[in-house]
Amino acid sequence: MSIEDIRVLTAQLAADPSSLAFLPLAEALRRRGQLEAAEKIAIAGLTRYPDLADAHDLLARVLGDRGDLERAFDEWDIALRLDDRHAGAHKGIGFLYYVAGDLPRALKHLESALAIAPEAEGVAAAIDRVREGLAGMEGSSDVPAAAGEAPGTPAVAGSTAPSSGDGAGSLFSGLEGAEDGLLLIDGQGLRLGGGLNGPDGAPVGDAVAAHLAGAFRDATRAARLLSLGDWRSVGAETAEANFFLCAPTEDALLLLVRDSSVPIARLAKHAERASEAARRWLAGAA
Repeated sequence: MSIEDIRVLTAQLAADPSSLAFLPLAEALRRRGQLEAAEKIAIAGLTRYPDLADAHDLLARVLGDRGDLERAFDEWDIALRLDDRHAGAHKGIGFLYYVAGDLPRALKHLESALAIAPEAEGVAAAIDRVREGLAGMEGSSDVPAAAGEAPGTPAVAGSTAPSSGDGAGSLFSGLEGAEDGLLLIDGQGLRLGGGLNGPDGAPVGDAVAAHLAGAFRDATRAARLLSLGDWRSVGAETAEANFFLCAPTEDALLLLVRDSSVPIARLAKHAERASEAARRWLAGAA
């Protein structure tokens, strides 16, 4: 949606605050990365339409982009209570359960989303990844609760989702950090391959992937606003570890994490090799 379209919707909403124009306006702002403005407009719309499932779904997507996954879950849960066939809410909750490592519940909601809206973007691919993860967990004592149990808010922050045991880690075979220190992420924040463990050794790849989806949009927006062209990479140094983030393709992110003793320049070299492996893998999976 163009700037002019946004101006028209803004004027329409200002002239008639009860207009449903808040839905496309907030969505357009969300897609442009203007999340604070999008959240304010979505909340204002909800005060007038508290029983509109689409409005709760919209706010949930904005909150998800801002990394507030618990509030996003609550909004999607409300949307489903208002309309149990809301494909967007099923997709959103399925994604959050995936991030939390509750694959049976993730599959249940994603399959519902696909049944309601077969054209829903990315749902079929997400279902395939969840099924692969479930197949890899068969016989494990760590299998989450069955999908038929009463739903609850997924513990996103403490996610113990399986790392690359679903077979996706093979795309980085032979590279340093293939199982802990390399992540390939799609534009929706789903981990496609690789793995990452926290300081206690617990896998945190899926939770990190979910948060990095927002970073991808922020970097793209910042580069556009500063007229820098397409962004290529971002490096960060901390006391405990160094990070390097790049985009092997338009729809994928690659994260490398190494000990703080590894300089960013070396991480950039590692990223070149990992990006080439990621592009080959993505081309073969297409």
